[in-house]
Amino acid sequence: MVATIAAGIAGCDRQSGGDKQPPEAGASAPSSAPNAEGAALDRSHKGSRLPALTFRDAQGKEINTASLKGKPLLINLWATWCGPCIAELPALNKLAAGGRIRVLTVSQDSESAKAKVAAFLKARGGDALEPWLDPEGTAATQWQVGTLPASIYYDAQGREVWRINGGKDWAGAEAAALLAEQ
Repeated sequence: MVATIAAGIAGCDRQSGGDKQPPEAGASAPSSAPNAEGAALDRSHKGSRLPALTFRDAQGKEINTASLKGKPLLINLWATWCGPCIAELPALNKLAAGGRIRVLTVSQDSESAKAKVAAFLKARGGDALEPWLDPEGTAATQWQVGTLPASIYYDAQGREVWRINGGKDWAGAEAAALLAEQ
């Protein structure tokens, strides 16, 4: 029971029908260390180019990450069944509404849940967040994500600055300092 509670606090395992959770992307990287919130900051991929991935919304509209250069970009992988993911939504919405950075929230919910993602965001005050879907888990595979939420930050030129595995207080001073990095 204690392990279950700890897992819920630290982050959400990918909903995978009982498969073992893969290791976190930065678990062994020297630059990766949990912060006070239990999230691991990983700078080991700094400078990597933004991969060209395509996501869809429930109506079939597409967005390709390659088209998002020109403004800092925070990609957040989340799911409706993930408690720490849900806790981040209000602060991510505020960041998105501020307009300084582009916040791309990409749901890792299954195909059967795609219709409820937009309503889920709206009900939780996510008016500035776009309901992008990745039911096949392409993004999680690309970034080697085993725990949700996961956030990857890119500069305006499309180069990775850092990534965080686990929940983050996006309204705090530490997050503001991280988001000021290039």
